[in-house]
Amino acid sequence: MPSPSHPRKRVLSGMRSTGKLHLGNFVGALDNWVRMQDQYECFFFVADWHALTTDYADTSKVKENSVEVLLDWLAAGLDPERSTMFIQSHVPQHAELHLLFSMVTPLGWLERVPTYKEQRENITEKDLGTYGFLGYPVLQAADILIYKGDFVPVGEDQVPHVELTREIARRFNQFYNLKGKAVFPEPQPLLTPAAKLPGTDGRKMSKSYGNTVMLTDPEPVVRQKLKTMVTDPARIRRTDPGNPDVCPVGDLHKIFSSQETMAKVNAGCRSAGIGCIECKGWAADALVNILNPMQQRRKKYEDNPRLAWDILEAGSAKARKVADATMEEVRDAMHMSLDYEPGNPQGKR
Repeated sequence: MPSPSHPRKRVLSGMRSTGKLHLGNFVGALDNWVRMQDQYECFFFVADWHALTTDYADTSKVKENSVEVLLDWLAAGLDPERSTMFIQSHVPQHAELHLLFSMVTPLGWLERVPTYKEQRENITEKDLGTYGFLGYPVLQAADILIYKGDFVPVGEDQVPHVELTREIARRFNQFYNLKGKAVFPEPQPLLTPAAKLPGTDGRKMSKSYGNTVMLTDPEPVVRQKLKTMVTDPARIRRTDPGNPDVCPVGDLHKIFSSQETMAKVNAGCRSAGIGCIECKGWAADALVNILNPMQQRRKKYEDNPRLAWDILEAGSAKARKVADATMEEVRDAMHMSLDYEPGNPQGKR
């Protein structure tokens, strides 16, 4: 257990408020967050402002989607007694720090972010020629640094985003300081294991591809989705041997199935001793065993959504206190304190 002299390191992460989550969200982040709760001081936020970077044209579902994200967090095992969960837009200090960071962040830094060009090319149905989309890494830096996070849990592909946050912190500290001391620490990426999780069509699981298994899918829906899932393309006939290492269903087994089931899959598939339908049924069994307890926990909050909203409100209040303390330091360092007093050499009342 941490002691006052050795407090827990602080972790900060968030998810965009795009509604109910799928298995890819669980495997890629949420499952790791749940395991972090006892080791770190965790701040997890619903990133509703970030959702606007691509979905600004219709904001009618933002609040509803935010609650849906929280319900899936609680269902997966995030605990308000062990983690601070809040809504980004309910902590306006994020926006103030974003504004101040935007004054010192070179444009070239934003244009070189790997996902900027990639998403501009791939999301062609929306106009992404906005400052909000270009500048979202600056808001992301504010999200992290306002809590002086020690670590940001990310997959390897997200490390450049954390490095940009470190560069923004470094640049701010070069311009401004508190009596010679840096205002912001430089957070480190906390690389989290991210297993390969395919969607039902074999591509990366994504809502935009329509190939997801949702955390809220009831058992009949899960089983039906897996029945249509693509398999090893070389296994055309029932009598053809297959290879679980190149089969999307095999990838599901590696993540969710027991060693005993994996042994049966490996032996049966490679020898054509089992068919794909049987193999998919075993994968569905494993998923249902994971999802059923989560859905039962979720129902408690679905039946009383006020409980979930109260958790977000309480978390947002706690987050505002931490963020406000940081912003006082930022304003002092920039000689923009709200307590400024003319004629006082120290500048403050």
